[in-house]
Amino acid sequence: MSLPKGRLFIVSTPIGNLEDVTLRALRVLREVDFIACEDTRRALKLLNHYGIKKNLFSYFSPKETEKSEAVIKRLKKGKSGALISDAGTPLISDPGDYLLKRCIDEEIKIEIIPGPSSLTAAISLSALPKKEIHFLGFPKRKGMENYLKSLALLNGTLVFFERAERVRNFLSQAYKIFGEREAEIHRELTKIHEETIRGKLSALQNWKGKGEIVIIIEGCRNRKELFDKYGLEEFLSSLGIKKKNIKKLLTKID
Repeated sequence: MSLPKGRLFIVSTPIGNLEDVTLRALRVLREVDFIACEDTRRALKLLNHYGIKKNLFSYFSPKETEKSEAVIKRLKKGKSGALISDAGTPLISDPGDYLLKRCIDEEIKIEIIPGPSSLTAAISLSALPKKEIHFLGFPKRKGMENYLKSLALLNGTLVFFERAERVRNFLSQAYKIFGEREAEIHRELTKIHEETIRGKLSALQNWKGKGEIVIIIEGCRNRKELFDKYGLEEFLSSLGIKKKNIKKLLTKID
């Protein structure tokens, strides 16, 4: 059964271990006319492992608009294409949103091929509450203090992606703003050096290591403690809330 033409397939690929790929994903990658990928070198590692030879099309953030139009042009000519990221499920802190919206605008059919994701893998491994989860992607580099303050009152578990060289700074800032909370560092998931480090923010803030990182931090369990630390009005004001609205909010805070 051949693939339908003029369709974009969003294909999940392994996050580390090349065995973590679905049979459906391999079939689609073999049968599409072209594959749009972030880095052709990373894509070739997977494709060569499974003996797949395919026309690769470079698709990355700085030229996402330009590249998307080229993909759309191919799809409208009746070609079938796959979008893959460097690892895991595309469009989760990866380029592709613009292309997705353009396909919707052009009424081009989109099909998801689900599979590996470092986000869901880390959450599954986490010992922290899973009932309510806030995925924040990569933390903002500028205005980190106010950014973290804006998250400080969230009750749900917080999940971030971060580059290894920035983890220490991020966790020290998180400890400064959130105070003592449980946290986890999930490193190199599914790879040879996979590791999970659990502990208090005070203990993890000096962590140094390498690899792909997912950070999970306990949500707010004591709002009063935060207000006592910063001063209630000062804290609410730091979130960008106008003073005239603070009194209204106070009646809603437990």
